Amino acid sequence: MAREKKVKNKTRWLERWKNKYRLVFMNDDTLEERFTFRLSRMNVFVVLGTLTIVLIFLTSILIAFTPLREYIPGYTNIGLTKKLYILQMRADSIERVLIRKDRFIQNLRDVIDGKDLSEDKPVTRDTTRRYSDIKIKRSVEDSLLRVEVENQSKYSLYKMESMETASQKKASIGGVLFFAPLKGIVTNEFNPVQKHYGIDIVAKQNEAIKAVLDGTVILSNWTLETGYVIAIQHAQNIISIYKHNSAILKKTGDIVKSGEPIAIIGESGELVTGPHLHFELWNEGTPVNPKEFILF
Repeated sequence: MAREKKVKNKTRWLERWKNKYRLVFMNDDTLEERFTFRLSRMNVFVVLGTLTIVLIFLTSILIAFTPLREYIPGYTNIGLTKKLYILQMRADSIERVLIRKDRFIQNLRDVIDGKDLSEDKPVTRDTTRRYSDIKIKRSVEDSLLRVEVENQSKYSLYKMESMETASQKKASIGGVLFFAPLKGIVTNEFNPVQKHYGIDIVAKQNEAIKAVLDGTVILSNWTLETGYVIAIQHAQNIISIYKHNSAILKKTGDIVKSGEPIAIIGESGELVTGPHLHFELWNEGTPVNPKEFILF
């Protein structure tokens, strides 16, 4: 009996949801019907649920693809770092102008008072890195760790692989057909002694930079010294690096084809003297001269 009663209650509950109701809009003075709707509880529930889902979806799109997301905690502005760098450079320039103006006013006062003029030295910023002032002491734990690591790899069969000469590495990629990333004039040659592990190529403004081989983008970022940088991992442990771009057309994880545009030439970054491309080519962790494999 209890089971039959439960089934009847469930049937009645479903029937209540399916029962039709009439919603009538009437003129209060003439009692004339204006609009009539036939509704049920289930229809109202489905319509309200659909509208709620649509509103949530539209709100998510509005937040994700508009500047409104910057006002939500956790989201940051992508170009904030670049703007801070530009503001820092402007503040530095303003500071130099104010120093020059103060010196001019002081010299003017000295002329009026009949004093000798002070020597007007150019305002420069000390950018030298004094590595000799850095003092690092090796701890006992560090020495013990070095001895342990050296003993572990002392009889390793893979040690000979790290002793591969530059000529052997050159021969290993000599048969690879590279696509020229940019047609232009090489202004700075490959010089590992001066820690210049690539070449500088000058070309027309807004010229497209292309991938030298098929590969996967492993780095697509903006740094203070080299500006917009993009690096691509290719087959045979070859990595190509493109620096000082004005814009990047690919993001990390993208798969690119040989000759496909990946960036636009520029002069971004602190270590730059004009619009050019700094191109590096690495093979198995060792930099190689790109001019030996690519015709620019």
